[in-house]
Amino acid sequence: MIEALRGLGYTTASALADIIDNSIAAKASRVDLNFTWQNEKSRIEILDNGSGMDAQGLDTAMRLGELNPLDERDESDLGRFGMGLKTASFSQCRSLTVATMQNNQFNCLRWDLDVLVESSGDGWFMLEGASETGLPLVESFKKIGHGTLVLWEKLDRILTDGFTSNDFLDLIDQVERHLAMVFHRYLEDQSQRFEIYINDNKVKPWDPFMTGHPAKSWNSPLASQLTLGGSVNVECHVLPHKDRLTDKEFEAAAGPDGWTAQQGFYVYRNRRMLLAGSWLGLGKARSWTKEEAHRLARIRLDIPNTVDSDWKIDIRKATARPPVKMRKWLMHLAEDTRARARKTFASRGRSARTGNGETVVQAWRADQTSTGLRYKVDDSHPAIRAVLDDAGSLLPQIKAMLRILEETIPVQRIWLDTAENKETPRTNFDGEAPSEVIEVLTIMYQNLTSKKGFSAEEAKRKLLQTEPFHDYPQLVASLTDST
Repeated sequence: MIEALRGLGYTTASALADIIDNSIAAKASRVDLNFTWQNEKSRIEILDNGSGMDAQGLDTAMRLGELNPLDERDESDLGRFGMGLKTASFSQCRSLTVATMQNNQFNCLRWDLDVLVESSGDGWFMLEGASETGLPLVESFKKIGHGTLVLWEKLDRILTDGFTSNDFLDLIDQVERHLAMVFHRYLEDQSQRFEIYINDNKVKPWDPFMTGHPAKSWNSPLASQLTLGGSVNVECHVLPHKDRLTDKEFEAAAGPDGWTAQQGFYVYRNRRMLLAGSWLGLGKARSWTKEEAHRLARIRLDIPNTVDSDWKIDIRKATARPPVKMRKWLMHLAEDTRARARKTFASRGRSARTGNGETVVQAWRADQTSTGLRYKVDDSHPAIRAVLDDAGSLLPQIKAMLRILEETIPVQRIWLDTAENKETPRTNFDGEAPSEVIEVLTIMYQNLTSKKGFSAEEAKRKLLQTEPFHDYPQLVASLTDST
């Protein structure tokens, strides 16, 4: 049975997160993870300064299936099945040692799967004390006087063929990114100290929602729905476009798996993240997939620990499925967030209104017709209107040219390039020298003042209401009749 449980699908990072859940339940304020590379004798230690366990508590914690998942629990409890410590550990190692101190009383028990294999009969033999290699670590732990030490040895699921010290270092980085995400709300909480260290380096929290960033596009008020198991709370966020972030901010906000993979719902139970970036099987005709256009959409969803069964939370705390009665509500919130995220992505975070709240005149518009969506040149744009008004006998040819441009927009090519490059193509004079913008601005300005009869002030105001010049207020202000 244990060998079968080893295949539940834990990663090293998710397995360690399960161990840390127990430290939080024990009211620890600090957890230290130590990765020691010694080839086939490499080990991982998890040490916390929590309340520890007495002999009976340790015996219970080391037994498989000791707790009934249907029993009521403390509302702050992060577990349910009573399996996490064992299944998470066995998924990575063959030897699990747990040493604990409570009220100066020391207790230590160990599972060794090789001993179980070699034992005769049907006995399940749990061992007292540490292994020969683990004994020095346990003796050092005794001097601390409180807390719990979890020791993984015989890391057969980690130290596979060809695994090197560089792979071990990469693994440490993966674990750090995962823990920074899963426990970010604990690590951020200033009112209750909680810290995680990996090889003496402090883990910094990763906030998926970029809380407080000045360029953030939008976040919703908190929405709640009361269920028999308690209140389910949702807060929707649209993150800033890449153009509104520094390179460092953009890279950091991408998260452990990248921008596209990190979109969707973030499901929390008691502030502990269970699921990071998923559309939870929601959708109308079919379930939504993760697409570039919605990569800025992230939704925080908090559930109480009394609804695990309703939400189909698994042992690994890695999957969740909303109850049928909540799907319509969640889908409505998600559709609104996805639409806002798509708009921000398409506009590259630029507002369609000026600072005075006036609508910006755009050169292109999207028309929904009976035959589908079509993109049209907006002839009310001042630059286009000026050409049409002065076209004279060339008007039919110019209109034909614009129609050809409309009918041959390389939509598929633009979409493929955007998906492959993970960013929208350069537009709005991005990357161009100011002189290039001034050259076009001057033509527009002179047309408005000399041919259309606008005053200098009126012409500048009109340019500030026109795409893409609304992004260049200083250049517009610098225009003069002699420009």
